[in-house]
Amino acid sequence: MPLPAILDLPRPEDFVRFAPGFGQRFLVTIDAEEEFDWSKPFERTGHRLAHVPRLAKFQQFCEGFGVAPLWLVDHPVACDPRAADVLGAAVREGRAEVGIQLHPWVTPPHVEELGVHNSFAGNLPPELERAKLKGLRNLVEQTFGAPPLVYRAGRYGVGPATAGILSECSIAIDSSVRPCFDYSGHGGPDFRDHPLRPWWVDRAGGLMELPLTTVFWGPLRGQGRWLYPALWRTPRLRGLLARTGLLERIPLTPEGINAEEALRGIDIALDDGLPVLVFSFHSPSLRPGNTPYVRDEDDLDRLYDWWRQVFACLERRGVRPVSVRELMAAAQV
Repeated sequence: MPLPAILDLPRPEDFVRFAPGFGQRFLVTIDAEEEFDWSKPFERTGHRLAHVPRLAKFQQFCEGFGVAPLWLVDHPVACDPRAADVLGAAVREGRAEVGIQLHPWVTPPHVEELGVHNSFAGNLPPELERAKLKGLRNLVEQTFGAPPLVYRAGRYGVGPATAGILSECSIAIDSSVRPCFDYSGHGGPDFRDHPLRPWWVDRAGGLMELPLTTVFWGPLRGQGRWLYPALWRTPRLRGLLARTGLLERIPLTPEGINAEEALRGIDIALDDGLPVLVFSFHSPSLRPGNTPYVRDEDDLDRLYDWWRQVFACLERRGVRPVSVRELMAAAQV
């Protein structure tokens, strides 16, 4: 019998219950990927990896706050010897964890036609998605000496066959769902109706969905899930609602979200009783000039200060970091 698709909405009984004393926790995830021009067509070559040595600084930064970050590594980064040099010891010693992130256009086997539709791995034929995902999983384990237990599809592009492939690869957690976002206009998934709480995609097989955290803030937040998409073609009106404090969408990321907004989002997520807050950003932002969010050293300083304020807020609220293995151990099947 085929597994439920990750895109299927969970039933109430599918939500993960955690062991007593687990409380509310948080996880820092980094999409460790190549540098490329986000405005240009997808290419198999031409990307850069100049930021990879910068991973060491963020790893040390997190360790200073008692946080073990989860690096979701894609194929070009896994092939760069510097990645193992800067993260290998931390992974082996439990100061960091690794998972996998699949960018189909730079991951062998290279047989599909390049384009927006095929940039979502879940749109590929299942046998090709399987070949790319299995090869990447094995490469990351070989590179870092630890089996990756978490998967995130590049561009959040899960599909109907993804859950079964993850189970075949002994992946315990998918973290591709981004609630409150809709990528269907480009051929990707629609996550507008997906919940923020972790759920079992396959309870018997032990496959959990751990969504990224995005909340709505403002007096209209209760209508955010339908109102925000309805305003997609009128960004000025969305901006007006945010500026007037009526409705704002806040993903927990330093990319495009300032510290004040993030702290509001954290408070909302915690007050709503969310058991796990999942933060994310892209590793090329650790070097100026690679992403729209970090253009110069001042922007990079602001990124690090964003994390200082976030970690301080979480500590004040009594929210501790969680590792992947702790999360799995606390999840009651």
